[in-house]
Amino acid sequence: MNTQPPITITRLDLQRLERLLDSLETYGPAAEALEAELSRAQVVGHDEVPPGVVTMNSRVHCREEGSGKDYHLTLVYPQDAGGEGQVSILAPVGCALLGLSVGQHIDWPAPGGKTLRLTLLDVEYQPEAAGAYAH
Repeated sequence: MNTQPPITITRLDLQRLERLLDSLETYGPAAEALEAELSRAQVVGHDEVPPGVVTMNSRVHCREEGSGKDYHLTLVYPQDAGGEGQVSILAPVGCALLGLSVGQHIDWPAPGGKTLRLTLLDVEYQPEAAGAYAH
């Protein structure tokens, strides 16, 4: 049974992420998970993506339902990760956030075998909505 929420990504993000996958020296579980997400996504033009959808370089506000803890995360490419709140698209939570819409939730595998449920509360910044995407 598929419990994953439907996702939407832009054609430009799809092209860039496919190039990223092609460039990887080792193809591990993170790459396989990202490939699976890309294969099930609805692909739209950068001018057609709704503002409440997580795209690459989006800043999001989400809440972990078990603890009520809020997170402010920015979804970035691996080479841009490392700053506070920045999460790589190749991290499990990064891959899971891509394409989510406000109000949807994901189950995030945490250390120690626990699963955390994250609910997307807001897309605080989306490059496409801000007109800040590069062709």
